[in-house]
Amino acid sequence: MRPFASLASLAAIPLALEKFPSGHNLQSMSTSILDAYSEAVIAAAERVNPSVVNIEVHQKDKRAGSGSGFIFTPDGFILTNSHVVHGASRIEITLSEGQKYQADKIGDDPDTDLAVVRITAPNLVPAALGDSQAVRVGQLVIAIGNPYGFQCTVTSGVISALGRSLRSQSGRLIDNVFQTDAALNPGNSGGPLITSHGEVIGVNTVILPAQGICFAIAINTAKFVAGRLIKDGKIQRGFIGVAGQNVPVHRALVRGHHLEAGSGIFVVGIEQNSPAQRAGLHEGDIIVGFGDRPVADIDALHRMLTDHQLDVNTALTILRGTEKLVLRVVPSLL
Repeated sequence: MRPFASLASLAAIPLALEKFPSGHNLQSMSTSILDAYSEAVIAAAERVNPSVVNIEVHQKDKRAGSGSGFIFTPDGFILTNSHVVHGASRIEITLSEGQKYQADKIGDDPDTDLAVVRITAPNLVPAALGDSQAVRVGQLVIAIGNPYGFQCTVTSGVISALGRSLRSQSGRLIDNVFQTDAALNPGNSGGPLITSHGEVIGVNTVILPAQGICFAIAINTAKFVAGRLIKDGKIQRGFIGVAGQNVPVHRALVRGHHLEAGSGIFVVGIEQNSPAQRAGLHEGDIIVGFGDRPVADIDALHRMLTDHQLDVNTALTILRGTEKLVLRVVPSLL
């Protein structure tokens, strides 16, 4: 592995521009910018590479498929996609240096397409987990996978859109999904999507090759799901049947309605015959409260629904235009 490059490589791009006097050859300037970009990608990939693993799945002694994952704790917990390991009778992990270990499946959650497995091995290097709330459209991202073992694959691109919703294999809508143009191969599912600083901000999950579009589950969602899987082995959550995007709320509305948070969930879809539809929720409403707690974003609502007692009539506070309304919703078991 080459020496670790500076994580400040992207920051060097403006400095590289300043080095060129007016009228300097444009080709030389472009080369310097591309070199700085390359150094940023290389540095970030080298930081995360030791944490990325290949996952081979067997069912009844037959190889059933493979994917990627990444170590996120020093004691061997690994994040990947539910669709990679669901139904596996045996899971084999190959580390970046080629060592192979049998893994135990801690739990998987088809509703978010996330799973946690664990190996027992020395000197494991966990990936640094970032904050997906800080991600911005246009931000440089790097997708890493280990589809074959021994060697990681690396592609780069930008965040194309935030707040997308995807339908999981279980039929549930996964909210707060990133869209990126970083190219992925099927074997890269479950691998990390990282920043130029080498921090994981997403778990790669769905590829639409015809459109050149890939999607990743936000790492804040993955942190919450992984914690529950490690604790309980499964997740039981309430369901109200909405798809939404995180949005800021105008300051005048925050002040006028005495809202505790300056953001909420803009409703972009409502499932037929769902608790949300029965409660009278409309597309275009902004959810700002659930029960007696403020709802600042989708992850907060998911946490509340996971903790909430089912079949209990609960206040759902929304903004409809400039009006504040309180609906009554009865979450059901998903």
